[in-house]
Amino acid sequence: MITAVVLVVFPMCMAMAAFSDLLTMTIPNRLSIVLLASFVAIAPFAGLSLHDFALHLGAGAAVFAAGFALFAFGTMGGGDAKILTASAVWFGFNPSLLVYMSYVGIFGGLLSLLILTLRANHNLIIVSRIPVPQTMLHAKKVPYGIAIGAAAFAAFPSMPLVRAVTGLAH
Repeated sequence: MITAVVLVVFPMCMAMAAFSDLLTMTIPNRLSIVLLASFVAIAPFAGLSLHDFALHLGAGAAVFAAGFALFAFGTMGGGDAKILTASAVWFGFNPSLLVYMSYVGIFGGLLSLLILTLRANHNLIIVSRIPVPQTMLHAKKVPYGIAIGAAAFAAFPSMPLVRAVTGLAH
């Protein structure tokens, strides 16, 4: 049961966040809530010690502080900051969090370049009838949830909970 929750809930929430941001430029709060609540519910049964549990929550707090600062400066959306916080709790304070955040930065940069290219070729895309969501062409912001979701999938195998439930831990 714990294995199923770890291997299904996190990826499902991250995929839904990415697709929601792609199509609507918003990430529903309920996805962040489900991620955080499901982690808290399964952590004791996944073999996390109280110390490890605190480190996971600390990772979320650190990412929340950074995300809140970026949101306050207008460089990150609130939904992005919340989903990053909730997903960071799943990674915890360990090298896998660094892997995840590195992927977020790399995929975010690539996504930004792609969107700038799409917007620069707006008229050509419309005339060619290439199916691109209108939000990608007209919005003034970048749907960073796409990069966050892609990063989550790329870093998922390094997540300590995944390694523990699949028998790949240390």
